[in-house]
Amino acid sequence: MQQPHPHPPPLLRPPATVPIVFVQGMLSGVPQASEMRTRCLVDVGIAPELLDEPGARVTAEQYHTLFRLLMDRLDDECLGLLSRRLKRGSLAMLVRAAAGAPTLQAAIRRVAHIFRLLQDDVTLQPVRAGDGANELAGLAIRLVDPAARTYEPFLHELLLRILWRLCAWLVGGQLPAARFDFAFNSPSYASQYGKVFPATLHFGCKESAFWFAAGRLADPIRRDDAAVRAFLADAQAQMIVPRRGNDAVGARVREHLQRTMPAWPDLGATAGAMSMSASTLQRKLAAEGTSFQSLKDELRRDMAIVRLNTSSVPLAQLAYDLGFADSPAFQRAFKGWTGSAAGAYRKGAG
Repeated sequence: MQQPHPHPPPLLRPPATVPIVFVQGMLSGVPQASEMRTRCLVDVGIAPELLDEPGARVTAEQYHTLFRLLMDRLDDECLGLLSRRLKRGSLAMLVRAAAGAPTLQAAIRRVAHIFRLLQDDVTLQPVRAGDGANELAGLAIRLVDPAARTYEPFLHELLLRILWRLCAWLVGGQLPAARFDFAFNSPSYASQYGKVFPATLHFGCKESAFWFAAGRLADPIRRDDAAVRAFLADAQAQMIVPRRGNDAVGARVREHLQRTMPAWPDLGATAGAMSMSASTLQRKLAAEGTSFQSLKDELRRDMAIVRLNTSSVPLAQLAYDLGFADSPAFQRAFKGWTGSAAGAYRKGAG
């Protein structure tokens, strides 16, 4: 069998994919029988049958495009999860009000006040705990009447990440979280929280909240109108898409593997390129909670999903680019990674 013609891969941004469970959460406020639900999935290129496959993933682009599409068609920035719609423009109102505050503390108070005026189900409460150098500040999500309806975990997840990332943006982009509290028990997909909530996680709490060093409350807000416009132009992508981890060694390994494909060097060659022994690289990756093989497989999986969704690349060529001997070997690996055949991800599937 003739090998596909080797060619240097284009230098792309690191591929990013999102577990299907977060898509399921995004749709949890839309009735399952709704034709719009299926239409939105198809319109962003997600095969509806992937919702039933626990290992499935979608591209980050599909994820935030689906979010925007649902918001537009529902005219609801909380996607049907609240009893009263959070109409389009609500987030912009919150951002503009917060950006005009003198300090982070004042901005949080403004956001809490306006959010209470926009809907009836949730209040945002500034909170503090501890004292001295260990004092923490945060923002808690309190349900007005928890017995009134079943609040999906996605509502808590959505509000926490939007509010935390908004606060971080207001003070220059960095606001390390000390911990995240969740008013529900640890879900089956909690292992996926790392890229979304990068801090200590507490489940089964009285209320959901994010916490940070209390001293940051005095940080000044320096965001002018131009910065606000730029932020709002792509706010959904900035706020809801899981971010790539900042683990230094793992990021270097991913970059090296992507840069050298389709060679896909092994552990020893990668360690040598990074001027360390294989055992040292293994130890450093273990300290970051990963391994060389895991990083390699995750990168190949994400690259495969992105390319299947954005191109008509033949499976034989994709298999070659990802370091597989042939197309059947790649397809077996892909089925093991996602639980689905590669064809289910093909551009235009569904």
